[in-house]
Amino acid sequence: MRLIETADGSFTIELAHSGDTYRSRHGAISESRHVFISEGLRPLLSVHPKLNVLEVGFGTGLNALLSLIESIEANREVCYTTLEIAPVSPEVSEQLNYTQQLNRPDLQSSFHIIHSSPYNHYVELSSTFLFRKMLVSLDKFETTDRFHLVYFDPFSPSSQPELWSLPVFEKLIRLMNPGGILVTYSSNSSVRRTMTAAGFQVTKVPGPRGKREMVRAIKPVNYSE
Repeated sequence: MRLIETADGSFTIELAHSGDTYRSRHGAISESRHVFISEGLRPLLSVHPKLNVLEVGFGTGLNALLSLIESIEANREVCYTTLEIAPVSPEVSEQLNYTQQLNRPDLQSSFHIIHSSPYNHYVELSSTFLFRKMLVSLDKFETTDRFHLVYFDPFSPSSQPELWSLPVFEKLIRLMNPGGILVTYSSNSSVRRTMTAAGFQVTKVPGPRGKREMVRAIKPVNYSE
């Protein structure tokens, strides 16, 4: 792993063996804000006093940090569960500059907790934000919780095709509340077809800088397994 600076000044991680990056080179913060906050979290916070959020692919913790900020500013409760099987090392996570770039140095200790908190236990990061990090793959993740929102954020379909498969999306739609939303940065046509086959109502929406489109998928209210 090595840190690289993206176009908006925020860091992301590049994997040396593949060249894959955790966030867009066009801007790590700007991509996360657009895909997961603007198209996912923010619209739902306006209609739900409390949200259950599931993130597939914890990565650098940027989505969790932005969600924490959003919940504080909106004064709405978020219960956030994130799944990861290959955590970033403390040596790398401590160098990430997100709280500085967001002008929120007051949240540096919270960002540290996001990375250092024990797995499989809830941690209260604010009066509105409950956080749980799970060291488990999606296929082995079991819960009775149901989620209003899914951040689907693995590596690309070409790098991790097994995570963009029909069984994965069928499991995710079962884990969601009717009317729940899944957002992801990919708008690959085969991904959209697979989501549709799983039962999602799939819509392409404008993407972040450097990407024309992304996907916003909804679990139908009348969905039946």
